[in-house]
Amino acid sequence: MATLLYRLGRFSYRHAWRVIGVWAIVLLGILGGSVALGGQTSESFNIPGTESQNALDRLESVFPSVAGASAQVVMEAPEGASVDDADYEAAIEDTAAAIEKVDGINTVISPFNEYAGKAVSDDESMAIIKVQFDGASTDVTEKTLTDLQDTAQIGRDAGMVVEFGGQVFQDNTFGVTVTEVFGVLFAGVVLFITFGSLVAAGMPLISALIGVGVAIGGISAYSAFATVGSTAPLLALMIGLAVGIDYALFILSRHRNQLAAGEDPEESAAIAVGTAGSAVVFAGVTVIIALLGLLVVGIPFLSVMGVGAAFAVLVAIAIAVTLLPAMLGLAKGRLIPKPGSRAYRRAVPAADAKPTMGLRWVKLVMKAPWVALVGVVAILGTLAIPALSLDLNLPDNGSEPAASTQRQAYDLVSEGFGPGFNSVLVVEVDITQTVDIVEDLDAIGDRIRDLDDVAYVAQGFPDEGLDTAIIQVTPESAPDSVETKELVENIRAMAGDIEDEFDTPIAVTGATAIGIDISNRLTNALIPFGTVVVGLSIILLMMVFRSVLVPIKAALGFLLSVVASFGVVVAIFQWGWFSELLHVEKAGPILSFLPILLMAVLFGLAMDYEVFLVSGMREEFVKTGNARFAVEHGFANAARVVVAAALIMFFVFFAFVPEGSGAIKPIALGLAAGITFDAFLVRLTLVPAVMTLLGRAAWWMPRWLGRLLPNVDIEGEQLREHRDAVVWAEGQQGLAVSAEDLVTGTADSSVGPLSLAIPAGAVAIVSGDPIDRRLVAATLAGRLAATGGRSQVAGHPLPSEATQVSRLVALADVGGVDPSDSSVTIGELLTERIEMTQPWYRAFTTSRRADRWLDRVNAVLAASSTRETVAVRPGSTLVELPQLERAVALAALALAERTPVVMLDQLDSFASAEEESAFVTAIRHLAPATTTVMLGTPQPPRSAVRRDVDDRTLIEIDLYSVSKKGALR
Repeated sequence: MATLLYRLGRFSYRHAWRVIGVWAIVLLGILGGSVALGGQTSESFNIPGTESQNALDRLESVFPSVAGASAQVVMEAPEGASVDDADYEAAIEDTAAAIEKVDGINTVISPFNEYAGKAVSDDESMAIIKVQFDGASTDVTEKTLTDLQDTAQIGRDAGMVVEFGGQVFQDNTFGVTVTEVFGVLFAGVVLFITFGSLVAAGMPLISALIGVGVAIGGISAYSAFATVGSTAPLLALMIGLAVGIDYALFILSRHRNQLAAGEDPEESAAIAVGTAGSAVVFAGVTVIIALLGLLVVGIPFLSVMGVGAAFAVLVAIAIAVTLLPAMLGLAKGRLIPKPGSRAYRRAVPAADAKPTMGLRWVKLVMKAPWVALVGVVAILGTLAIPALSLDLNLPDNGSEPAASTQRQAYDLVSEGFGPGFNSVLVVEVDITQTVDIVEDLDAIGDRIRDLDDVAYVAQGFPDEGLDTAIIQVTPESAPDSVETKELVENIRAMAGDIEDEFDTPIAVTGATAIGIDISNRLTNALIPFGTVVVGLSIILLMMVFRSVLVPIKAALGFLLSVVASFGVVVAIFQWGWFSELLHVEKAGPILSFLPILLMAVLFGLAMDYEVFLVSGMREEFVKTGNARFAVEHGFANAARVVVAAALIMFFVFFAFVPEGSGAIKPIALGLAAGITFDAFLVRLTLVPAVMTLLGRAAWWMPRWLGRLLPNVDIEGEQLREHRDAVVWAEGQQGLAVSAEDLVTGTADSSVGPLSLAIPAGAVAIVSGDPIDRRLVAATLAGRLAATGGRSQVAGHPLPSEATQVSRLVALADVGGVDPSDSSVTIGELLTERIEMTQPWYRAFTTSRRADRWLDRVNAVLAASSTRETVAVRPGSTLVELPQLERAVALAALALAERTPVVMLDQLDSFASAEEESAFVTAIRHLAPATTTVMLGTPQPPRSAVRRDVDDRTLIEIDLYSVSKKGALR
C-alpha cells in the first residue's frame, strides 16, 4: 500500500495541472448534473417489515384516500370569539372549499362535517380542517404546498389565525449558515497556527471544500432518483469537511517536516503520501466501514445517510492522495519552513531545544499510568450518567423552529385540543370475514376507548370495497411521550383477542406508530450493528498494527467516549441544560436514530486518531524494538497533529449546533463532544497510559494469526526498502539484469545466494536443474518474489516494481513439444503473440511483421548452421520441425514482443555440440543489439559454442555451483 501511494503521490506531483484539471471536471460535472436533475430532499421515515409499515402499505393499495400524506389547517378565532360565529364559520368553509380546488389534494374535511370527528376545540375557539393528499409525502410538490398555504389569506382577512401542520411541512431544506462558515474559519486559524504559513493552511481547506462539493453534488443528484432526507447531505457536509481537512493536515504535516529536514520537495511529497497517506487510507476505510454498517439496521433513510457520509469520506481520501500532492507540485519548494522559524524548530529540533508540550505530557502520563487510566474512566463515567435516562423518538413538528408555521400549528393544537391530537393513531381493521361491519367496528372502538391515555376514538369507517376499515385513535399524551408508546403497545396486545372474537385482524399505523417501530428496530439493531462494525474494524486494525491488544484497547476506549457523548446530548437536548445558550427550541426525547448514527460516525473518527497516533508508536517500535521508547517518541511526534485535527473537527461539528436544523443539532453536538472526549481524554491520555502498562505485550500477535492476516505496511517499512532498492538499481548503470545474494524458491525448493551482472545486449547461458532455472527466471521476470537478496531488471528493482518488470521481460520455452500442439502452426503462434503484445493501432500490420520474423529466422538459421536447414514456413507445425529449427522459431515468439529482456528455457540438450553452437549463434543474430537474452539449459555450453560471432558479450552462469536449500551443491 505505501509503495503504491508513493507512486501515486509522485505521479500527482509531476502532473499537477492534469490532476487538478480532472478534479475540476469532476466537481463541475457533478454539480452541474445535480442542478440539471433538480433533485430535492424529502423526509420519508418508513421501515419495511414492521407492523405499522405493512399496515400503511395495505392501506395504500386498498384505501388510498386515507393512506396518503395528510395535513392540518388550524384556524383560531380572535380572543373571545367562536368559530361557530357566522363570519368565522363562513371563512372556515370558504377556506375548505378553496383547498379542494388545489391540484394534488384528494380529500378535504371541514370541521363542521359529520365525518370530521372532534375538529372543534371544547372552548370553540379553534377548528381544524383535515387535508388528504393524492400520494405519499415524498410525492407532494412544492407548488401544491404553496397553493395550499395561499388559501390562508381567506381566514386571515376575516381576522383569524391560520397555521399549517403535518409531516409535509417539516423543513426539508439544507444549507450553510454563518456559524458553519465560522467553523471553517476557526479550522483555518488552527491550520495557520500549526503550519505558520497561509499557503500551507489554505491547502487543506481548499481540498476539503472541493471534496465536500463533489460529495454534496453526488448526493443531490442521487436525490432525483430516490428519497434522500435533509439530514443526509448535512451529515455528509459535516463529516466531509472534518475528515477532508484532517486527512490533508496529516499528509501536509509530514511533508513540511521532511522539507525542513532537507528532503527534495518531489520526493518528500511522494513519501508523505506513501506513509501518512497509508494512515489516511486505512483510517478512512475504518470510517467507511462504520458508516456502511448502518445498512445492517435495514432502515432506508438511515442507510442513505450512512452511504452518503461514506461517499464523502471516500472522496476526502481520494483528494488527499491525489489533489493534495498535485497542489504540492505547484508549490514546490515554497513550503519549506524558513530556518529559525517555529515550524522549522518543531521539525528539526536543536540538541538543546526544550521538550515539546506533547513530550512533556506523555512523560507525565507514563510516570503514573494507573492514575491517568482511573482518572479518564472516572471523568467519562460521570459524564455518561445522563445517558441512563435516554429517551428516543423521531422528530416531529414540535421540534421545528418556533417561528415556523408547522411549529405554530403544533402548539395551537396542543393548547386547544390537547397534545395527543398531534399524534393520531390509525387502527387498520380487516373486515373481509365479518358481516356485521358497523357493529363490530363500534365494539372494537369501545374496547380501545377503555384503554388508558385515550382522549378520543373516532367512528370506524370502511373503504368502498368493504375490505378494510380504519379507526382513528387520539391519545391524551404527546407523540413523544412514554404514555403514547404504551398505548400503541396496549392496542397491539389486544389484537389477538379482537381477532378471536370478531374475526377481524387489526394493526396500528400512522406517523406515531411508525416512529415507535423505528425506535424499537434501532434498539434491536444495536448489538448486530456493533458486532459487525467493531468486529470488522478490529480485524482491520489488527492488520495495520500487527497486534491483538491494541485494537481491543482502541474499541474499549471508544465505548467510553461514545457513552459520555450520549450523556452530554441527553443533558442538553432532553434535560434542557444550557438549552437557551445553544438555541435548543424544545427539550424532549432524543432522535431515535441518533445513538446508532453517533456510534457509527464516532467509531470511525475515533479510529482515525488511533491510527495516526499509534502508527507513530508502531513505526518507532519496528525501528528500535523498545516499547517504552516507542510510546514516548511516537506520541511526541504525532500529538501536535492529532491535537490540531481534533480542534478542527470540534469547530466544524460544533458550528452546526447554534443555527443547525432540529435534526442535525443533537448529532453535531454529540460528534463535537465525542471527538473532544476521544481525542484528548482517550487517545492522548488513556492510550499512552495503557500502552505503557502493556509494554512489549501491546505488540503481541500469534504467529498463525500474523500469517493469516495480510501485512498492510502502514509504517512504510516496505516503502523504505523500495526507496533503497531504487537507489541501488539506479547505480547498476549498463546492467540489464543484476542481483546481489539473491535467494529464491519455495519451501520445497530454493536456490541461492546468487550474484549476477548481465550487461545490456548480452547473451547469458544459465545451466542448472530445470526447477532451479525456472525459479530464477520467474523471480527475475517479476512473477515470483525472492526470499532474500536484491535484484533489478532494466533499472526496476524487485520485487517492489515487479509489475513493471513483468512487462519488460518476455518468456518462452524452446524445448520439447506438447503432443496436444501437433496441429498448431508457427504462423498462428507468432501472429497470436504479436497481437497480444503490440499496440492496437498496429493490428493491420500483424501479418506482414509475422512474415518478416520468419524470414529473419530462416536467414539466421542458414548463416548459423553447418548443415542444410529446414525452412520454417507459416504453415509449419512444431512437431514436423527439427530440434534446431523448432528452438529458433520458438525463441522468435519471445523476441517478437520487443522487450528489453528475453528469457528462454531449453528443457532438453541438443543432440550435438554443433547444433547447440548453431542455436546460440542464431539467437545472438536474431535478437536486437540492445536486447538481453538469458538462455536456460540443462548443462553448461560445450566447447563447440562459438564465442566470436559478434561483439555481444557471452556470459555463462552455472547454477549447479550455487547453494541450494542452504547447502552448497
